[in-house]
Amino acid sequence: MKRIALRAVTAAALLTTWALGAAAQQTWPPTPTVVAHRGASALRPEHTLAAYQKAIDDGADIIEPDLVITKDGVLVARHENAIAILNADGSVKEATTDVVDRPEFATRKATKTIDGQALTGWFTEDFTLAELKTLRARERIPAQRPANVAYNGQFEVPTLQEVIDLAKTASAKTGRVIGIYPETKHPTYFESIGQPLEAPLLAVLEKNGWNHKDAPVFVQSFEVSNLQAIRKQSSVRLVQLVAPSGRPYDFVAQGAANARSYADLITPEGLKQVAAYANAIGPFKTLVVPVKDGVPGEPTPLVAQAHAAGLAVHIWTLRPENAFLPAGLKKAPNTDGTARGDSVGEITAYLRAGIDGFFTDDPAVGRAAVQAFTAKGMTATK
Repeated sequence: MKRIALRAVTAAALLTTWALGAAAQQTWPPTPTVVAHRGASALRPEHTLAAYQKAIDDGADIIEPDLVITKDGVLVARHENAIAILNADGSVKEATTDVVDRPEFATRKATKTIDGQALTGWFTEDFTLAELKTLRARERIPAQRPANVAYNGQFEVPTLQEVIDLAKTASAKTGRVIGIYPETKHPTYFESIGQPLEAPLLAVLEKNGWNHKDAPVFVQSFEVSNLQAIRKQSSVRLVQLVAPSGRPYDFVAQGAANARSYADLITPEGLKQVAAYANAIGPFKTLVVPVKDGVPGEPTPLVAQAHAAGLAVHIWTLRPENAFLPAGLKKAPNTDGTARGDSVGEITAYLRAGIDGFFTDDPAVGRAAVQAFTAKGMTATK
């Protein structure tokens, strides 16, 4: 018990020391930046105020709400606009709310095509905010995170305003700036149904005094056109997300007129074009450090090339469980996807590659990795 208590005191002291140092910094965000991916989603159901609060408590610099919209035009935090998805046989494939168990909403079930994929389920744009607030959040991946199931039914779906309120309150309480990193989800789809996300997002940021280049905000998207449109209206920080394969869906929707892919965006010339409207890129992690023989290998030139173009690099997503780690970083029992592996080792490999920040499902692990990296005086590889 004494050892446990000592560890707790030591951890608290480290976090306090780090917080004081962060508060003293003149620039934001501190780097390497720890971004809480959907909150502390390894520990609480994602995109809930509880997950965001846990992330802040555990040392995140920024909390990330994925944004979708309600029938009455309110931005809310959900991984997808589909808040429950069914398999062909009617069983639940994925759910982030309890809507499947709510008979009063049974008739809201619909089949829609989102970014070229047909989905059957329930969608936020078919619910008013008041209706959505009657639902309760669920763990999205219970097979990998069974402990989070204990929190099912406890939390509401938060609005963007509630997320901002939490960040501002936490900033005042902790003395360090807690930012937000909203992602506009499926912007081409929402534009097609007459509910674009960009104007409501900028309106909320403006209302909160956060619609400017120095605000503690990064706006991210896997599409390009919507970021370019935002840049024409706002100086807020923008991030071009980059998947390991495929194409931005707005490019797909443009047909033969635009055959570019994500790979084209991260060539030296592509990065220069991205830098004309964005402040950073958010590549999938293996685009920066590929896995070789079951462990992170040698870095690609992407970080150096992005920096040369004036872009920061924030990678996604570093998760602590075996299910998400390379074979060489899994820990016994290796076949148990829920067991914790060497996430600190994985994060360290990316810090050595010179990234400016990273998305993590467990900010406590991310903060520990950054502290250890900094304490040992490690430097990025050239």
